[in-house]
Amino acid sequence: MATLVNKFLPNPKTIAIVGCPFSGGQPKLGVDKGPIHLVEAGLIPQLEELGWQVQFDGHHQFEEISTASDLPIGKLKNPRLVSRVCESVAKAVGEHVRNGQLAVTLGGDHSLAMGTISGTLDSYPDACVVWVDAHADINTTETTGSGNIHGMPLSFLLGLGERIPEFSWIKPLLRPERLVYIGLRDLDIGEKRILKENKIKAFSMHEVDKYGIGRVVEMALDHVNPNRDLPIHLSFDVDALDPSVAPSTGTPVRGGLTFREGHYICEAIHETGLLVALDLMEVNPSLADPESVRQTVTVGCSLVRSALGETLL
Repeated sequence: MATLVNKFLPNPKTIAIVGCPFSGGQPKLGVDKGPIHLVEAGLIPQLEELGWQVQFDGHHQFEEISTASDLPIGKLKNPRLVSRVCESVAKAVGEHVRNGQLAVTLGGDHSLAMGTISGTLDSYPDACVVWVDAHADINTTETTGSGNIHGMPLSFLLGLGERIPEFSWIKPLLRPERLVYIGLRDLDIGEKRILKENKIKAFSMHEVDKYGIGRVVEMALDHVNPNRDLPIHLSFDVDALDPSVAPSTGTPVRGGLTFREGHYICEAIHETGLLVALDLMEVNPSLADPESVRQTVTVGCSLVRSALGETLL
């Protein structure tokens, strides 16, 4: 039950669900259907059962611009569409956070984190980000091979690489020492260099195997939030989980987090009483058989519940 005191949320504790059916940051169709499936699976009443008040005003209807006219900027694909949508998301999340609501964003592809984290940092510029993912998503305009912006959001938030005028609305408020990764296992060469040059703390699956998930989460929080007094934004890509656990996602990578490891991360973040925003990204109901879709959506709902107070006992 959600009885733990949250140091940043007033009573009554309220969640604002931001449904973001958006796929423009990557090429595979269907990830825009993820939020719809998560809500239809009963996520809202599940959270209400945990004692939260839940505000959900329907999924965002993004004003589409023709991708045919959205020409690449360098390698970047759909740059104007992604920027416009993420700016809209930043305003929505920012308003919820300012109002003392815990913003839960359902994606949609992970480019949306440019918006969600910008919204959090607008109210809490000292917030730390726990990024759970198979991928670092920190390519710059110079290092990206694909030009898919879902592999780049953190470089924009950190202010790395060439400045793109279309993304000038992003304030690079995230500091490298306020970012930590858990679950990495598929990085580009340029991303490995970026992490080293900026001294960004990352716990790959090697560290999870070596130390166990409990110690990894403790070390991650010790790094970004040593006094346990800063707000936390948890951004969770379901492809952090092993494909046997969450098969219906766009870029699965074997050797990932187990069901329990993924849930433990969420439980431990909740136990801090510092969570102010949560992203659940990259559930794609179009990429697997119906049973695998059901499995992935069910796991997605379960991760959100764990981050918001569901316990095993």
